[in-house]
Amino acid sequence: MSEQRPPLPPFTRETAIQKVRAAEDGWNGRNAERVALAYTQDSYWRNRSTFLRGRAEIIAFLQAKWNRELEYRLIKELWAFSENRIAVRFAYEYHDDSGNWFRAYGNENWEFDQNGLMHKRFASINDLPIKESERKFFWDQTGPRPADHPELSDLGL
Repeated sequence: MSEQRPPLPPFTRETAIQKVRAAEDGWNGRNAERVALAYTQDSYWRNRSTFLRGRAEIIAFLQAKWNRELEYRLIKELWAFSENRIAVRFAYEYHDDSGNWFRAYGNENWEFDQNGLMHKRFASINDLPIKESERKFFWDQTGPRPADHPELSDLGL
């Protein structure tokens, strides 16, 4: 039996929002092996200027990312969708090992196979240094963003 990751395409607005929130929750969990299960075995990524192919490369990439980007907190928001594609905008905050804080902004384009696994991911991201006092993302890192936490649009981002 093939792996499945509901909701499956074709997406409705409701199922696209569910897919986006599931991705956000997974990434906020910072478990690279678990996150990689949302992607096809041969998934193709462009993340900034890095190009990846397959789950093993995705896992290595995410482990390195979350070792560098400390206290990582991410919010994703649906931008657009079609039958098997979703576009999101996102922002995340983190600090480096010297205590310098950043907010990264970006857009992602996702393409899914018939089983709801992401086959292609294209991410464009810009980092902005911020002061710790300028942070906007506050929630316990042991779980997902609380349902009552503001969305990007609510935060003016």
